[in-house]
Amino acid sequence: MGAFREAVTAWAAGGPGGPARELATGLGVRTAVLLEGPSDAAAVGALAERHGRDLAGEGVCVLPMGGAMSVGRFARLLGPPGLGLRLTGLCDEAERPFYARGLARVGAAPQGFFVCAADLEDELIRALGVTRVAELVRAEGDVRALETFLRQPAQRGRTAQRQLRRFLGTKKGRKIHYGRVLVAALDPGRVPAPLDGLLTSL
Repeated sequence: MGAFREAVTAWAAGGPGGPARELATGLGVRTAVLLEGPSDAAAVGALAERHGRDLAGEGVCVLPMGGAMSVGRFARLLGPPGLGLRLTGLCDEAERPFYARGLARVGAAPQGFFVCAADLEDELIRALGVTRVAELVRAEGDVRALETFLRQPAQRGRTAQRQLRRFLGTKKGRKIHYGRVLVAALDPGRVPAPLDGLLTSL
């Protein structure tokens, strides 16, 4: 499935579509989960593992698009005009109209996408609570970095939730790492509704 993901990404960047088509057929790919970036993919993968799901084995490709603005391009390649896969994924509330237009242009249903209020990190922080997230940051050895971050003038006046959300995006790879960490720490009944709905739909 990793090879298929790479072939699709190359196709979206202007490369040939043949390799992606061949892999889709050979692997029995039936669904593409379109996500904004790798941190979202890490969270989806971590939740699937918790439920004992092998998404790749089920013909599901979890695909970070490299930004929400790419949804129309990926939907055209993977949806009805292209490979004819079922499309689903996550989007942020602010970008829902953009997703709806991009999907409608290719005849795909926007109802298959699950909406986060701000973004997935915000959903996870709210589900866990700021105290628990701070404990996890400490357990991961990032407490000194967090304390330094919180002393910055720009963080004064922000809520603790907004501070933590911003902190997760301040270092390359941190959002990906904590996408897994936060999901692993969730109580079964506290999985954010968009993330839970997405996995249930697959």
